[in-house]
Amino acid sequence: MNYLKFTSYAYIIAAILFAVEAFLKLQEGDNNKAILMGLFALGCVFLFFFRRNFAKKFEERNKKP
Repeated sequence: MNYLKFTSYAYIIAAILFAVEAFLKLQEGDNNKAILMGLFALGCVFLFFFRRNFAKKFEERNKKP
């Protein structure tokens, strides 16, 4: 289960990509797609912290005898 530490960082990478895409769509004037991409970016940030917290709880549970 060591991969749980690293998979959460994929969400940060996706959040950065969605945020850049939202900024570019906002500059083009396509506000609907910009809002959607921004929401995806926020969702990815939330999932990053959720997965990181879950991985810590999982490790603590495995350390207990």
